[in-house]
Amino acid sequence: MITPGHKLTQRQSLQQRLSPQQIQYIKLLQLPTIALEQRIKEEMEDNPLLEEMEADELQEEAEQLNETEPVESPETEQTELEEEDSEVDPVDNNEEIDWESFMANDEPEGTPLTSNYNPDEEEWRNLPKPYNETLLEGLESQVGLLNFNEREELIADEIIGSLDSDGYFRRDLNAVIDSIAFNEGILITEEEAESVLKQIQKLDPPGIAARDLRECLLNQLEMLQEDTPGRDIAITTLRDHWELFEKKHYDKLSRRLDVNEEKLKEAFDCLRYLDPKPGSVDTVQESHNYIVPDFIVYYQPAVDDKGNEDPDQDGEFIITMNNRNAPKLQISPRYKEMWDELSKHNGRKTDSETKQTKNFIKNKIEAARWFIESIQQRQHTLMNVMQTIVALQEDFFKHGDGLRPMILKDVADRINMDISTVSRVVNGKYVQTPFGVFELKYFFNEGLETESGEEVSNREVKNHLHDLIDKEDKKRPLSDQALAKKMQEKGYMIARRTVSKYREQLNIPVARLRKEI
Repeated sequence: MITPGHKLTQRQSLQQRLSPQQIQYIKLLQLPTIALEQRIKEEMEDNPLLEEMEADELQEEAEQLNETEPVESPETEQTELEEEDSEVDPVDNNEEIDWESFMANDEPEGTPLTSNYNPDEEEWRNLPKPYNETLLEGLESQVGLLNFNEREELIADEIIGSLDSDGYFRRDLNAVIDSIAFNEGILITEEEAESVLKQIQKLDPPGIAARDLRECLLNQLEMLQEDTPGRDIAITTLRDHWELFEKKHYDKLSRRLDVNEEKLKEAFDCLRYLDPKPGSVDTVQESHNYIVPDFIVYYQPAVDDKGNEDPDQDGEFIITMNNRNAPKLQISPRYKEMWDELSKHNGRKTDSETKQTKNFIKNKIEAARWFIESIQQRQHTLMNVMQTIVALQEDFFKHGDGLRPMILKDVADRINMDISTVSRVVNGKYVQTPFGVFELKYFFNEGLETESGEEVSNREVKNHLHDLIDKEDKKRPLSDQALAKKMQEKGYMIARRTVSKYREQLNIPVARLRKEI
C-alpha cells in the first residue's frame, strides 16, 4: 500500500562494469617481474591446459620475432588491440573449438617485444639459492668454541636470543637472571651474567651484544690493533667526553683532550669506519627483495659507411623487455588429441560423460586463452609506457642527466591510456640503463621555473642542492638560508623552506650535524 507522501519513480542510468578478463589484466599489469612469475605458476597449477614452451620452441619463436617488422607508433598498436578484442567471440558460444587459432598462440599485432631468450641461461634458472648462515647461528657456533660450562651456556643462549635486529642487547641483565631461574631453576649471579656478556661482545661481528651505541663503538675500538692511528684518543673521547662528541663541539674536545686539530681529526677518521649496527649484516643476508629490471634501455649512436659514429645522424634507443621470469605459455596439444578422441564417441552410455568432459575442456581453454592474452596485453602496455618515457626523457637515457619535468598525465595522453593504468605500470617496475637501475617512478617529477623562465625538474634542483652541500666548507656548513641564497644565484628561485624540504628528502642533516674537523 502506498501511503500519502510517497511516490514511485523510474530512473535510467548507464553503468560501466569491467569484464573478468579486464579485471585479470589489471591485476597482472601491476605485478612486478618476480611476482608475475609466481602468478603464472599458480595459473598453470590451476589450469592443466596451460603449459610452458620448451627451450627449442622458445628459440624458434625468438628467431621468428627478430625477423618481424616493427610498427611505427604505439598509438596504432593500441587501436589494433582494441579492434581485435572486440572481434573475438567467447568460446562457450561456439559449437566447436578453433584449435588452429588456439595452438598458433600468435601475439597481437603491434610493436614486437624483443626476446631475451638465451639457452645458456636455462641451466641457471632452477639452481637453488645459496645458504647464508644467520647472525644467530654464527654466534652460537662461536659460543661453542668458548669452553663454557652448563651455567654459562644457559646465560649465553639467553643473551644471544635477546639481541635485536641491529645486534644490540637492550635487555636488563636481571631479566636474564630471572628468566633462567624461572625456566631452569638455576640461580645465576649478576657477576656471572656480566662475565658471559663481556665474552660474547668479543665475538664476530665486532660490536655485537652492546647495550648502547657508546658501548658498541668502544668495543670495536678496543678490538683494533693498539698502533691504529687515532685509536687511543677515540677511546678517551667516547669514554670521558660522550656529550661533546654527540654535539660535535670540536673546539671544546680539542681543549679537553689537549690535542691539536690534526690529532682530533685522526681520531674521528678512526671512528668513521666503525659499524653502528653490527647486526644489520644479518638483515642484508636474509633479504630476498632482489630487484629484477623489467626493461633494458641503451642508446645506439648512428654510424657511417665505415662503421664510425656519425654525430650528424640520430641514433636509436634499444628497448628490450626482460622475459626471464615470465615463461612463454601455450595451450597443451595433448588436449586437442583428447578432444578429437571424445568427438569419436557416440555411445549412449558415454554421451553424458563426454559432454561434461568437453565442457570442462572448453572452459579451461577459455580461461587459458584469457590468461595468455592478458599476459600479452600486459607486455605490450608496459612496452608502450616505456617507449613513451624514453621519448620524453631522451637526454637522460643518452647522457645520464638532464631529467625533464614529467607527470603521469604526460604519458597517459601520449598513448591514449588512463592515468591509473600508467600508474599501475610504473609502480614497482625497474629499468636498467648504462647509468644504473632506476624505478620507473624516478622519471616522474614536478617542474620548477628558473629565473630565465626555463622549466626544470625538481630532481635536477635536488641534485644541484646536493652538489652544493658536498662542496661546502665542512668546518662551516651552510645553513638552509645560505643554501637558498646560493641556489637563487644559480637561477633556481626557491625559498628557505623549500631547501629544508628537499634536504630532508635527500636525508641530509642540518648544518650543525654536517660539521667536520
